[in-house]
Amino acid sequence: MARACVFDVNETLLDLGALDPRFESVFGDAAVRREWFLQMLQNAFVATITDTYSDFGALGGAALTMVAERQSVDLSDDDSQHILSGMRELPPHPEVEEGLHRLKNAGFRLAALTNSTQQVAEAQLEYSRLDGYFERILSADTVQRLKPAPEPYRMAAESLGVDVNGIRLIAAHAWDVAGALRAGCAAAFVARPGMVFDPLVEPPDVIGTNLLKVADRIIEAEAHDSTSPQGRLDES
Repeated sequence: MARACVFDVNETLLDLGALDPRFESVFGDAAVRREWFLQMLQNAFVATITDTYSDFGALGGAALTMVAERQSVDLSDDDSQHILSGMRELPPHPEVEEGLHRLKNAGFRLAALTNSTQQVAEAQLEYSRLDGYFERILSADTVQRLKPAPEPYRMAAESLGVDVNGIRLIAAHAWDVAGALRAGCAAAFVARPGMVFDPLVEPPDVIGTNLLKVADRIIEAEAHDSTSPQGRLDES
């Protein structure tokens, strides 16, 4: 039986570049958006490593405050809300819907697994009109541990009624793929522009430059039960 496909949301399905005009209006530089997201991830990883917990929204707000201080920008509450509210209004990457459609038509079960809170995740996928593809929308907030800790991946497997090796995590983040692999899942890496894989992590059996290519490779990999690194399906 084919593995259930479990998708990361931010940057994998949805385009954070839609926030650039908001960062431009507040900071005068759209590139600050990338600095902010990396700071948010750093805060999340520190919290997870030190066994504390804050939800992803709180981490995003704290990261925004830190970036504003670093940039010497006087960040008002309205400015912060203007940026953070944009997380609920992100469009999908252009090829995402077709990729999900192909997997759905091929008989795969689809679910989403995100570090965003349940409320935000549902709002994001409803706004992007992708929610209808997923049988479950899952949040790491449920287990009070953020990816790449093992608990969210195990929770996703339990929610879908399968063993942890019965799911394939699809993400554009090397750290998310690493977390899934080390939790016992299969994985696929979406190597979007600027996204590279960690050379210290054994690569997944499926790699592609966008979700459509990854979807085709997942269908091929599952058809041939090719899950070893030696059978990796990627692009030369």
